[in-house]
Amino acid sequence: MFKSQDIAIDLGTATILVYTKDKGIVINEPSVVAVETSTGKLMEVGQKAHDMIGRNPDDITVIRPMRKGVISDFDSTMTMIKYILNKACKWSFFKPRVIVCIPSVITEVEKKAVVDAMTGGGARNAYLIEEPIAAAIGAGLDIAKPAGHLVIDIGGGTTDIAVISLGSMVVHTSLKIAGDEFDQDIIKYVKKTHNMIIGERMAELVKKEIGCVYPQGEQSFMKIKGRSMVSGLPMEVMLSSDEMLDALKETADMIVAGVKDVLERTPPELIGDISVSGAVLTGGGSLIKGLDKLIALETSLEVKVADDPVSCVVLGTGKALDEMKTLRKTKRRY
Repeated sequence: MFKSQDIAIDLGTATILVYTKDKGIVINEPSVVAVETSTGKLMEVGQKAHDMIGRNPDDITVIRPMRKGVISDFDSTMTMIKYILNKACKWSFFKPRVIVCIPSVITEVEKKAVVDAMTGGGARNAYLIEEPIAAAIGAGLDIAKPAGHLVIDIGGGTTDIAVISLGSMVVHTSLKIAGDEFDQDIIKYVKKTHNMIIGERMAELVKKEIGCVYPQGEQSFMKIKGRSMVSGLPMEVMLSSDEMLDALKETADMIVAGVKDVLERTPPELIGDISVSGAVLTGGGSLIKGLDKLIALETSLEVKVADDPVSCVVLGTGKALDEMKTLRKTKRRY
């Protein structure tokens, strides 16, 4: 007897990950679509489209359909969903059922847009789960018990901070700043300090190589290339990790302020639990050097980065596939 395939999707601002029960993570590609400008015809999706950023001619438009954790271009999102569902379920006869994660603070209209994009892209049914809960499950936390866990999920477009107990969020917030904001900070810093213009891809490379928000034991350097604002010609600049401390300070401080705000609103009993268990960092943005140490210094908590922070959300969403029957009966939207 043929059965439809159940899949989990982390529909991120920067990256889209797809998980199936039998194969694990089957897709991990940038959330980017390239279309023909005049006709809107799809040209590339994922990594191949990402490689075109900053290099595309006028007749090709490169789109990032997800912004700040929500859909900014519905048609492009649906096209991207159709592509990944076909790729993940190429041998399946029936349309798949999908669980997709969403930011912890999102409007009903934005929720409906996600569900509509999924069903329009080829899903038979779509269910939602909040990112902090998925991240906690993926990080291996036992959130079903009456004990507090602090999860800080830093993605590409949003930072979701939540205190979780008994399987639900007790206190939470979603900041519209995350990894993409760090990239923009680097672009602005290089422009202001070195009179040089660099693109998003170069900024992302700098962030990954020498980006830091806490003093490092040994300073590191990276040579970057861009266009001079004075001459308009190509130029090179040597950046240091100490410069990144200045460039990324404001955004890092905003994330720390968000964590403090959640802690200030947390019931005393759960604060006691968190003071013992500490906080867990997940998401690709948590990999920036020193962020765990900065949050630990500012909150007096033990802060650790999850073993596989990039995949935590989709792995947790994948574990929720076991509850598909319950979801279908209750129509529960996590």
